[in-house]
Amino acid sequence: MRDFGFKVTLLVMIRTWILIILIAAGYDLSAQPVISKADSLKKEINATPSDSIRLTLLIALSQEYQFVDFPQAKASVDQAAALAEEKNLQWGKLDAYKQQSYLATIRGDFLSALKYDKARLPIAMASQDSVHIASSFNFLGNDYVSLGEYDEAYYYFTQSYRISRAIDDSLQTTIALHNVGTVFKELGQFGIALDHLELSRKMSEELGDEDGPAYTFNEVGDVYLRKGEYDKAEESLLKALSLSRQRQIRILEPEVISRIARLYLRKNDYQKSYAYYDTLETIQQKMQNEFGLAEAQLGKGKLLLRQKQFDGAANLILEALNIAKRIDARTLEIDCYRSLSNLYEERGDYKSALDYTKQSKVLQDSLFSQDMIQRIFQDQLRLQTETKDMVIAQLNQTQVRQAGELKRQAFLKNIMVVVVALTVILLFTVYRSGQRRIRINKLLLEHQNEMKRRSLELEQLNQVKDKFFSVISHDLRSPINALSAILDLMSSNKIEQHELPKLTKELRLQFNHTKNLINNLLDWALLQMDKLRIQPIKINLSEVVEDNFKLLTSLHMKEIKLTNNVPQNTFALGDLNMISLVFRNLILNGMKFTESGGEIKVGAEEKGDEYVVSVSDNGVGISQDVQKILFEKTSGYSTRGTANEKGTGLGLILCKEFVERNGGRIWLESTEGHGSTFYFTISKYSETKA
Repeated sequence: MRDFGFKVTLLVMIRTWILIILIAAGYDLSAQPVISKADSLKKEINATPSDSIRLTLLIALSQEYQFVDFPQAKASVDQAAALAEEKNLQWGKLDAYKQQSYLATIRGDFLSALKYDKARLPIAMASQDSVHIASSFNFLGNDYVSLGEYDEAYYYFTQSYRISRAIDDSLQTTIALHNVGTVFKELGQFGIALDHLELSRKMSEELGDEDGPAYTFNEVGDVYLRKGEYDKAEESLLKALSLSRQRQIRILEPEVISRIARLYLRKNDYQKSYAYYDTLETIQQKMQNEFGLAEAQLGKGKLLLRQKQFDGAANLILEALNIAKRIDARTLEIDCYRSLSNLYEERGDYKSALDYTKQSKVLQDSLFSQDMIQRIFQDQLRLQTETKDMVIAQLNQTQVRQAGELKRQAFLKNIMVVVVALTVILLFTVYRSGQRRIRINKLLLEHQNEMKRRSLELEQLNQVKDKFFSVISHDLRSPINALSAILDLMSSNKIEQHELPKLTKELRLQFNHTKNLINNLLDWALLQMDKLRIQPIKINLSEVVEDNFKLLTSLHMKEIKLTNNVPQNTFALGDLNMISLVFRNLILNGMKFTESGGEIKVGAEEKGDEYVVSVSDNGVGISQDVQKILFEKTSGYSTRGTANEKGTGLGLILCKEFVERNGGRIWLESTEGHGSTFYFTISKYSETKA
């Protein structure tokens, strides 16, 4: 991924700005002795009385040390971050967190990088600075690519692209396009990836971006390497290595070397491959990059495996696997599992080989979504974006035409004043012309209002689409992946006869659950587009709760006690599918944030002509700040559960929409560490209402 935040030109601008500040503050730079830049920065840090200047100098010192003395670089930026937090300097926090993220990336600690970038994003949003926001989105996308979460990476890169294009930041737009191309590369969509990379390369040339070609050749080389076109891959990667050294892009160089080493391994040129892996290991040790060291160990292990040196290969690959697990580098972990599977298959230990293959398959299924859903999402997003841009362009043209028409009308009215004094005939002619212009102007205004209305409808449809695909990712990925894994095992005859009844039962449960989810999702989408009417019927709330308990108990891995305190014969009036989805989301939410051994209780209390339904858990609770935004449609707040479960942040938003559609309201009460209780109301059933 290209890191536009630390380009050489930007560093030069920052350092120049620092010198201007120091001169303005009265420092005589010409009187300083000829010493190293780091020593000079340290001297200025100790001398300056200004917190702002000290903070800027500390970050500059960290950048000076980042490739030569990592502990010193880390200590300097940590000191800068502490100073920014102590003085509550928002701009200082932005710069310090950005440098902390960059250092974590250099070291291969992508989880820490993600933490710093997530801390930076709300500050950038609060500042309403589009450049900072686009930068934050780009950094988050880089983090998620490194962690193997490509759906998250794609979302943040496209957000960066939209913002940078809106503010006409051509360089940022070019980088976002480049990064989107790398995501398609990781998903195996090589043609789409090359299209994005080629477009990014052309834009870089037009902008005079001298670092851009190095990043482009690196990614294009990796595409050809994955396609098996080794000559093209070698040509591109060697160009990337030459340019990265020429431009001194030190964070890119080891990545290129790693890919060249892998290329020569594929070509069975073991001597060159080992030499490049050796160079890679030396660089990564100097940079203290755990990810890079694991990559080098894995590469050397593959070399030994090719040469039938099984014991040495196993030791190196297992060492790389341990590092990958520790730093949560899941794509690297998958590669280690595959290599171990090949190793044990070569040694004739087919049971161990199968075990590692299964581990690789499970982890891979958790990272990649279904191809068909991905293509639909991409095509739909592109179509909606193009349509939206076209409508906006047409609206702008209409406004320009209207402004021109109004100017022309004013001019003609002035002429009318002069002509009236000349003749009655001309006055009549001008009068008719004026009436015609008024009608035209009225039609233009009506047309403009119509275009605004259509633009709003398209925006709303786009939001429905975004929610629809997010819910698909939220509720369908896990059961579909489970179905796929079971079917793969059955088709490859890797299931013992005594395992078939259990798997068949599981397959049936997963299929029924998936079918129900699809029906509910389609109903919700139709409801958002006003294509589905609510069908209120008599509902036995106790039975609905019990049905959801049975379904969720069969699917969830946590041992959590589910208690139904809803009295029998508690009849309400509402849409059965919607109310069932509300119960399922609230119960799932409670299970997500409750440790194993906890309890979830569902109850209903009669109040007037309605029931107040409650879903309580004894989980981790919710902070007051989060409670304020939990049901906001524009928030989409989500966090991981006690077992690292992932969500989209739409579950509670859907609950709010469905409850309100059925004439009720929803709220919560929660204390951190003492659990949460969600309440919603629903009308009582009566023969008169029915």
